[in-house]
Amino acid sequence: MLDWRFLVTAYVIGATCNQNLFLAIHEISHNLAFRSAFANRLLAIFANLPIGLPYSAAFRPYHLTHHKSLGVTGLDTDLPTAVEAFFLNSLLGKTFFCTFQILFYAVRPMFIYSPPFTYIHLLNLSVQISFDYALSKLCGGIQPVLYFLLSSFLAGSLHPCAGHFIAEHYFFSNVKSGGTESLTELKKNEKPKVPHPLDSLPPPETYSYYGPLNILTYNVGLHNEHHDFPAIPWTRLHKLHEIAREFYEPLPCHRSWVWVIYTFILDKDVGPWCRVKREQGGRIVGGGTKRGSDSAASKQWNGRGGEGISAASAGPAGEEGDGWKESEIQC
Repeated sequence: MLDWRFLVTAYVIGATCNQNLFLAIHEISHNLAFRSAFANRLLAIFANLPIGLPYSAAFRPYHLTHHKSLGVTGLDTDLPTAVEAFFLNSLLGKTFFCTFQILFYAVRPMFIYSPPFTYIHLLNLSVQISFDYALSKLCGGIQPVLYFLLSSFLAGSLHPCAGHFIAEHYFFSNVKSGGTESLTELKKNEKPKVPHPLDSLPPPETYSYYGPLNILTYNVGLHNEHHDFPAIPWTRLHKLHEIAREFYEPLPCHRSWVWVIYTFILDKDVGPWCRVKREQGGRIVGGGTKRGSDSAASKQWNGRGGEGISAASAGPAGEEGDGWKESEIQC
């Protein structure tokens, strides 16, 4: 049986460190550590070592597709599937989802589409297996590897830093108790509210968080800023926010990742179905084969009652920009 001190250490220290490594790999996946793409791949494989399982090579194409195809069913693997949304839309279901969120995050993409297996995947796999084996031999047992694996699991479970997984793209603005007021709204007592062009925008598909946990997570909380400018490194995101303050401060944002997890589980107005979805468009980055069409399921999955709310048009008639025409919120 695992000692309680082992479990506490894995939760407090290991999970926090491994969440940091998850997000280091996220940063590296955008080629923001080195000018050389290959050097970035090698650094990601090195950062992957304490996580226990090889994932850095597989993460990159899925994540870049998430950026190119945000909210597009069958492409954005961050979107819960219709099956998840149906079966996990309850107090127990959402608790289960949040507890085992890292498993959903890791396994779901494999059911959506399969990117090609490259030599980087092979290198990631062989280096990780060699590291785990050497660590077990040098330490006289598999407990160090178990510690890394448990830390990785807890990093994506009911952990404060894991709140970012839900905070980034789940729609929270219909929570009756509030909690996602914009920075502009929080400052409204300091000066009268002035109408702003962003006030008429459709429901947000991305939320930022400006709290202290950004220190541990490479400013991943500044998520609107990151999606707008994914080539800007984490060290410059606050500067970007300052430069474009008039565009970011009117947007809804989170104040606490712990509140996000708590509200997601307990509030009936939030659930795995509560996402803004784009009707079409996007593209797979790095190539890949779809596992099957999810279009029929996505047509049926329009939130409770089966009715989606049209949110916005992408641009002038006949112009599709990145390929998407319309978004809708599934709440």
